[in-house]
Amino acid sequence: MLVTPELLSAFPSLKPLPAQTLSQLAQQAAVKRFARRGVVLSAGEQEDAICFLFEGRLQGVDFTIDGREVGLYFVEPGDFCGELGMFDDGPQPEHVIALTAAMVVFIPLSVLREVTLEHPVLLQALGKRLASRVRQMTRQRSLLGLPNISQRVCCQLWFLLAGNTDSGPKEPSSGEVAIVNPPTHMEIAIMLSLSRESVSRVFQVLQTRQIVRRDGPGKLIILDAACLQRLAEGKEEL
Repeated sequence: MLVTPELLSAFPSLKPLPAQTLSQLAQQAAVKRFARRGVVLSAGEQEDAICFLFEGRLQGVDFTIDGREVGLYFVEPGDFCGELGMFDDGPQPEHVIALTAAMVVFIPLSVLREVTLEHPVLLQALGKRLASRVRQMTRQRSLLGLPNISQRVCCQLWFLLAGNTDSGPKEPSSGEVAIVNPPTHMEIAIMLSLSRESVSRVFQVLQTRQIVRRDGPGKLIILDAACLQRLAEGKEEL
């Protein structure tokens, strides 16, 4: 599949660029497809491109000293990863893997650096996303310090409900709210350094107490957001 200016304009961070610039980027870009669990970026490697996700879902992961996999962040369609290389010459800090079959557009860092000199709007978008990811990863790390497994899982759900922002919704909704395309129990376990069985047990209790309800694989209904918030904050035990 060839990369076209129209394809690149589908990415929010690249859409503001002029058509001529998009054409130049398209000539230097390449598309790669990855199977589930395929490695898109490798930790410790000197990666030379930013990855823009067109289809599928990616996840940034790291490993603890004893070899356990820890999830750091997700990459959704339209988003990108590997942007840290734009700002220094260091190696890629974490692995990025495909959670599903994925199609990724690679654009060389050297080309993007030249574009940012003429179009600061791109640099601003890259910097804003980098800052957001640092905040998200710092928050994710803080969850690992919670000794209570139930609170850890509820905290993760609360953050997902907030749409990966720095804090939860300001006021819990009185009605039903949904987490679209929620992580699987295994993915949550990886994010929280837990076993899948531990996560499943917490979900069983949440469902029994009618705090959450599954609506197929693509939606998790939060029936009682106020209760979920209290559980996440440790004000109530599951």
